[in-house]
Amino acid sequence: MKLLYDRGTLLLDGKPPDLRVPGYFAYDSRVGKYRTLACNYWKAVQDLGEVQEEVFQLPECSWREVEIPLRPYQEYALEAWVSAGMRGVVVLPTGSGKTMIGLAAIAEARSPTLIVVPTLELVDQWSGEVRRILGIEPAEYTGEEKEVGCVTVSTYSSAYINAEQLGNRFKLLIFDEVHHLPGEAYRQIAELSPAPMRLGLTATPERQDGLHSLLPELVGPIVYRLSPRDLEGKYLSSFEIVRVAVELPEDEARRYSKLVETYRSILRKYSLSVRTQEDFERLVRLSARYPDARSALLALMEARRIAYNTPVKVEKLKEILARHRGDRVIVFTETNDLVRLLSKTLLVPEITHKTPKHERRAILEMFRRGEVRVIATSHVLEEGIDVPEANVAVIISGTASPREYIQRLGRILRPREGKRAILYEIVTRGTKEQLASRKRRKPLREETARKRAK
Repeated sequence: MKLLYDRGTLLLDGKPPDLRVPGYFAYDSRVGKYRTLACNYWKAVQDLGEVQEEVFQLPECSWREVEIPLRPYQEYALEAWVSAGMRGVVVLPTGSGKTMIGLAAIAEARSPTLIVVPTLELVDQWSGEVRRILGIEPAEYTGEEKEVGCVTVSTYSSAYINAEQLGNRFKLLIFDEVHHLPGEAYRQIAELSPAPMRLGLTATPERQDGLHSLLPELVGPIVYRLSPRDLEGKYLSSFEIVRVAVELPEDEARRYSKLVETYRSILRKYSLSVRTQEDFERLVRLSARYPDARSALLALMEARRIAYNTPVKVEKLKEILARHRGDRVIVFTETNDLVRLLSKTLLVPEITHKTPKHERRAILEMFRRGEVRVIATSHVLEEGIDVPEANVAVIISGTASPREYIQRLGRILRPREGKRAILYEIVTRGTKEQLASRKRRKPLREETARKRAK
């Protein structure tokens, strides 16, 4: 009886002596064999007993002994992962050294490893750390290069597109920013690989669509978790969160109220209550069939635009920047249009998904050197950008999810001597934006209360 790898699946060639096949296998009449997703490898080898394996096609590796200095909580995280069978998710704040845990996991496993990251900047960062800490020349598997080595770094996009070819080349998978993995496409990276060892790293595993519930099956359970407050002051910068509420001008307030009433009246007509992502998607589907449902959607979008982009916010931002004239400030917005407006109005560099890679790197390098002290961005700097010089962040618009909120806070938490970080959130009073802000900050307020009670 053989277990074979076939383009992201496992084939069972022959039958177990007792003629019983595990239920996660299905008979494939095209080849006359039982087939299952490759991710079931670790279960199959236990359930099938003695079986001849022809599953992995591993690159040759030469490992050297390395001492990786870990902080106490990093050691606890690594030990928890090892104790869980080398499968699981570690949740730690941005700036707390999740990369070091990943490198220590590679040194512990001593097996061919695929590191999957969301951006090309993170490919560069991980490759540099693999080279520096492990003394291994990493391979990169991206749109630009397609090499497989003992340690390979890839983006989610490239790993997904080539999942069938990459699946059996590694025994350890490391997913940085693992909250990306459960998406309908990216989850195939995990499903089409037989790798028995898996490590997920993130500051924020929860997703608005609820798909984080798939992580235990794709990677493993959460084995260790700390929050920013747990590490504040020693391993992360001390921080303060300041919410600044502004009033809409009278004409904008009237326009906003009228649009909201239009939106609500149409929802009442269809007996709709938009409280979840699924509710909103239902409204979008209705808008394709019914003109008044489309009117509701357009009214909501225009109301949001008024609340997010009111000129009053720009004036408040100017006050904050004047107060922090000598600091490094990252300004986050919900839309690229507002990024462009701020860039033109305040004469500061902008970084969006449209910014070329070389230009983005140049801006960040000038920011690190202090030649540029303010950057305006939308969502592209929320993950994986190491800028310890940044000590002030301003969220000027949007009802970003709790995950995005924590990611933005994380941009300013990397420690530096004498540094104290401040996150400002400018919200429009009396709007859904203000309500969303309260919901986002509730976990942090509760966490602070628990800490003080101790």
